[in-house]
Amino acid sequence: MTRNPVGHRRRGIAAGLAVALVSVLAACGSPLPQPDPEPVPPVAPAAVTVAQSNDVLTDLGAVLTAADATLDASALPPRVEGPALAVRSAEYVRATATGGAKPPTVLPTTAQVQIVPQTTTWPRTQLVVTTQPDDLQAPRILALQQSAPREPYRLWGWARMGQGVQMPPTAAPATGSAVLAPDATGLVVTPTEALAQYADLLANGAASPYAATFAPDAFRAGIEAARAATVAGVEAAGTATETYTPDPAPQVSLATVDGGALVVGQLTTVSTVTLTVAGGTIPIQDPFYAALTGTQSAGTAFVRTFSDVLVMYVPPAGSGAPVQVLAAEHAVTSASAS
Repeated sequence: MTRNPVGHRRRGIAAGLAVALVSVLAACGSPLPQPDPEPVPPVAPAAVTVAQSNDVLTDLGAVLTAADATLDASALPPRVEGPALAVRSAEYVRATATGGAKPPTVLPTTAQVQIVPQTTTWPRTQLVVTTQPDDLQAPRILALQQSAPREPYRLWGWARMGQGVQMPPTAAPATGSAVLAPDATGLVVTPTEALAQYADLLANGAASPYAATFAPDAFRAGIEAARAATVAGVEAAGTATETYTPDPAPQVSLATVDGGALVVGQLTTVSTVTLTVAGGTIPIQDPFYAALTGTQSAGTAFVRTFSDVLVMYVPPAGSGAPVQVLAAEHAVTSASAS
């Protein structure tokens, strides 16, 4: 028989292809190697590193320096918002009206303590206890908020620490402090209740049902003294009243290591002097208020609105300790005369 070498080679090639095809199919039937995922951390990471926080403060300082030099509020929004923007803008009006005699509040942007949130969601708010200002006033607590992932941190508000106040212990910045809900339990009062009850205490003093919940503090003493002076100044010619309205919820509440919370929030104080004597006027002699109202007298009423930023320590439930105001700021943001 004559052998056909071409046919033999074709059968050999076909057999080789069959073996190769079987090998490929066998490979397809085997699971492909998968990369090992990173283990999920037991808690959310800190939302910002110390280096990042320092960069935020550097940028904030540059914006404040430039805006303060020209008293130009339009230069603030890249790094300032909320009550901080309202207060700083009013301070520029005051500085201009007084010929620089009452300059804007000194705001250091170097940190003594950084308290960062432990979270994966937005908005995010970190707290910074600053170094002492050059004028030897109290250190400030800055509240800096990032509203969304691609937004910068902006100064939301600031408050002056009370004399002799000690900050409660908080988690290291590398770990971050847990963010608590406005209605978080396990505290003497919830964060929202702390603001609402303190507003009632400002309005009613010792008659407030919450008087025993709060430790005495210099901010409340100052509010009461200023209110009494306004009432005395009006005498029989009119009436003087004040209202204190808390925001619906705190700006942020961060856990302390002892199971308590740092609660940051805002109150709005409205101070109204109403004339009750026919034909009289209310003199507006302060150049700042004259600039805000556009007049130097009121025939019926003079109204001032203050933005109040508060930083409170709310102890854990069962501790027997009172709520303490650690820092506060009380600043006029608008006024009107009628």
